[in-house]
Amino acid sequence: MNLQIIRQRLNRPQAFTLRLSDGTRVPVAHPDFVAVAPWEVIVIDAKNKDITRIDPIHVVAIEEERRIPGKPNRKRKR
Repeated sequence: MNLQIIRQRLNRPQAFTLRLSDGTRVPVAHPDFVAVAPWEVIVIDAKNKDITRIDPIHVVAIEEERRIPGKPNRKRKR
């Protein structure tokens, strides 16, 4: 996938998933957890602190987080 498309998607604050050529789905909780370099896309999993390095040529789609119409976003209790 074109890196420019990935960078543009990072401008919106909603969660999304990167779908790879082998069918793997890499969830992105927030765009702040993604770094884009010319040779790789790095995704950090905030829950378990895993780092996923992806060759951009293997990103075949960006899937938006599905929301149920009419339902507000759930807020976490602090």
